[in-house]
Amino acid sequence: MRRVALLRLKLSRHSIKVPERLIVAPTDLRSIDTHVADEILNGRFLLAGRMLETGGKSPFTFTLPSRPFATRLHSFGWLRHMRANKTERSSAAARAIVDSWLSMHAGRMEGIAWEIDVTAQRVIAWLSHSPVVLQNADRSFYRRFMKSLAFQVRFLHRMAPYTLGGLELFRLRIALAMASVAMPTRASTLRRAAQALDREFDSQILPDGGHISRNPRVGLELLLDLLPLRQTYVNLGHDLPQKLISGIDRIYPALRFFRHQDGDLALFNGATSTLANELISVLRYDETAGQPFKALPHSRYQRLSGGKTVIIADAGTPPSGGALRTVHAGSLSFEMSSGRHRFIVNSGSPKFAGNRYVQMARTTAAHSTVILNDTSSSRFSPSPFLNHAITEPVKTVTVERAETEDGRDGIKLSHDGYIRAFGVLHERELTLNAAGSIVTGRDRLVVREGYEHDEPLKAVARFHIHPAIVLHQSDSESVLLTAPDGESWLFSAPGNEVLIAEDIFFADSSGICGSDQIEIDFDLAEKTEIRWFLSRKG
Repeated sequence: MRRVALLRLKLSRHSIKVPERLIVAPTDLRSIDTHVADEILNGRFLLAGRMLETGGKSPFTFTLPSRPFATRLHSFGWLRHMRANKTERSSAAARAIVDSWLSMHAGRMEGIAWEIDVTAQRVIAWLSHSPVVLQNADRSFYRRFMKSLAFQVRFLHRMAPYTLGGLELFRLRIALAMASVAMPTRASTLRRAAQALDREFDSQILPDGGHISRNPRVGLELLLDLLPLRQTYVNLGHDLPQKLISGIDRIYPALRFFRHQDGDLALFNGATSTLANELISVLRYDETAGQPFKALPHSRYQRLSGGKTVIIADAGTPPSGGALRTVHAGSLSFEMSSGRHRFIVNSGSPKFAGNRYVQMARTTAAHSTVILNDTSSSRFSPSPFLNHAITEPVKTVTVERAETEDGRDGIKLSHDGYIRAFGVLHERELTLNAAGSIVTGRDRLVVREGYEHDEPLKAVARFHIHPAIVLHQSDSESVLLTAPDGESWLFSAPGNEVLIAEDIFFADSSGICGSDQIEIDFDLAEKTEIRWFLSRKG
């Protein structure tokens, strides 16, 4: 059916009515860097952690360095840096690059350039940064630009029924809604785009404000586009989509819930590093101000806080549907931050790396939790065709919350991800005192009676450490964690050998980098439970 839709779209290309002008250019809240604009003007494209030297030629005439690079290039989000330059030279360069794309890709409807999410991002970017592209443009280019923009909007409309749910479909609906207000259109088109956007709020934003993917960063990605869309509706005096304001207000508390003490977002289920100025630019529009919740019951996360310490734990099962392609096997993993630093983290998801590293980041071993016999708690399909979707997910996670009389706040969690393969239930308890100076942890692996094992059961409790933190082995049972500003925490596990091992941090803003992790190995034939502590020094 999709092929038939594409064929019909090709046949209708010449019947598209070309808008004479754009009504408005929505704002872009994403961070800008004049250095990036200068590099592009000098023929160097720095995208997705790679660089392409063009010598003044169009970047689309070259073999591109990587798939992430190609995605960024064809999405045209980099135009925001050119707009910041505000010179005729910058405008002419941006226009020349767009012109080359029109010549080489506008009519092909194939490859990365015409992937649905790439097209949606490009429509948003072209609308938002049309002033820099169209400044002093001649009539011929203006018409070609508008004709392509109108065709891409029609392409998104036709492809919507064939788009997997999740962020990709939400962004498509945002692009169509933005086009309906930024380009001349009929009132019925404006109304249908608003209604379709409302449906995504209903189906994708959970009652507690989290996204169905359980990825903390998706809320930020959506707000970066939804906030300018809301303002554009208001500025033009249009009736807003019914769910737009309430949906935005619902996302904000979840975003605050996932925010660590250092200002970054927690690294669960595909989240990666966040630029501080992007998060701040979104949070300054937050009209729901308040303290973060203790739990997101629908997104299934728990939060402990005391003093200047925050703990965020994954207390949920993998989501169903299309999100199984990107969700991580991190049940019962947690992160801890204190003061201005994150100390214990998950490895996060890489922004620019190839599929091999993306899949490594999804495993249980890349999360601060217990792994049994080097097997992830949720198992992945080996098939690249299925995008390594989770085929054997954790089915049940239990949560108990308790606050003691002396002010200690705690959670008790369990998951059944190892029941089927090993007959083992993982239980984890986390407690934080009121001052935020002592974290108490307990991991217990409950072996089912009568379950026969073909191999010894060996477990590893991993605690991934943020790259900024320095580790020092105090003795065989403890390790000192020290932040750049001198704040220190002692990790100890009495009766257990505590090891420092090399690690990989996937979510650094500069790309994949080396880090350290703390490991506790134990054989279930000898012990089924370990206790560990984190205590702030000084």
